[in-house]
Amino acid sequence: MIIYADNAATTKMSQTALDAMLPCFTEAYGNPSSPHHIGQEAAKLLIAARKTIADLIGAEPSEIIFTSGGSEADNQAIVTAAILGAKKGKKHIISTKIEHHAVLHTLKKLEKDGYEVTLLDVHENGIVRLEDLDAAIRPDTALVTIMYANNEIGTIQPIAEIGALCKEKGVFFHTDAVQAAGHLPVNVKEQNIDMLSLSAHKFHGPKGAGVLFVRRGIPITAIIEGGAQERGKRAGTENMPAIVGMAAAFKEACDNMSENMPKVQLLRDKLIDGLLKLDEVILNGDREKRLPGNVNVSVKGIEGESLLMMLDMQGICASSGSACTSGSLDPSHVLLAIGLIHEVAHGSLRISLSEYTTEEEVDYILEKLPPIVERLRNMSPVWKKMKEVK
Repeated sequence: MIIYADNAATTKMSQTALDAMLPCFTEAYGNPSSPHHIGQEAAKLLIAARKTIADLIGAEPSEIIFTSGGSEADNQAIVTAAILGAKKGKKHIISTKIEHHAVLHTLKKLEKDGYEVTLLDVHENGIVRLEDLDAAIRPDTALVTIMYANNEIGTIQPIAEIGALCKEKGVFFHTDAVQAAGHLPVNVKEQNIDMLSLSAHKFHGPKGAGVLFVRRGIPITAIIEGGAQERGKRAGTENMPAIVGMAAAFKEACDNMSENMPKVQLLRDKLIDGLLKLDEVILNGDREKRLPGNVNVSVKGIEGESLLMMLDMQGICASSGSACTSGSLDPSHVLLAIGLIHEVAHGSLRISLSEYTTEEEVDYILEKLPPIVERLRNMSPVWKKMKEVK
């Protein structure tokens, strides 16, 4: 049996998305900027995709900018707010210690340019303290950027409350919603979100397509110069197949969310309950306020990489955290931020489910994982030492 349980890294393409993309290769294959009829057929698809995505997040089509993915959208949102803030003498930005590296590395770069960055601590469950955010906002704060849901531990932040606080304080609020979009309800107006990032391949769309929502009235800064595409705010011929596929996948995900997500959540909870029956296994992230498909545990006494390799030999595809840092030997910055020591953080396992996951697959994981853990612990001097101390 082959089980794909790494949906937080990427998802398989839905048939709906694939079907929507095909005409962009065979019929409406023109450049949407071209005035001839084949180009204008593509332009119609571009307009329709923009409206579809806008409607699904409570935005206006003019507020949607197509990007290559979530990382580019994060970069553009943060740089935009930083430049606008600097013009008013505001060079302070607030974020958290558990953000995706697309955010953290952009902020690190801005620090070199003279900006001051405050990274908030989080609770042990990974949730931001609103009182900490309130205390951190200053007269020179240009931006608050806090992710909607964490890519490693699945924790969902109180986005509406954060948005309301930022609105009250007159500070721009950006949220990286890459993990949340298509899995949790998003409404930029109701949640007082000024800028939002999402990525198609996290909800069964194609890789290479994303969205940056920018509230009307915010003058967005282009970070890719060239042609006049995306109203001059993101140069480069639009990736029409990916954009059309993204819109189709996002609509399908949102339309079926009320049916799919409770099913996924039940499987998630069954898996968590089964894993926590193992000795010295702890759940990372909040038990309730977490993404429907996210399971993240630390298995004490073993290395997560060894666990992943042995799971893969049994046909189970999982991860130890963010795919963007899987080549690093350092423990997850997210797990360290919620208080785990290095030895425990190194034993992390992230299993991320989707609506395609079956109960049979969850049962298979729960069958194969315990003997693997036992075998690895029998070979582990760390585990032996832990038992002796205990």
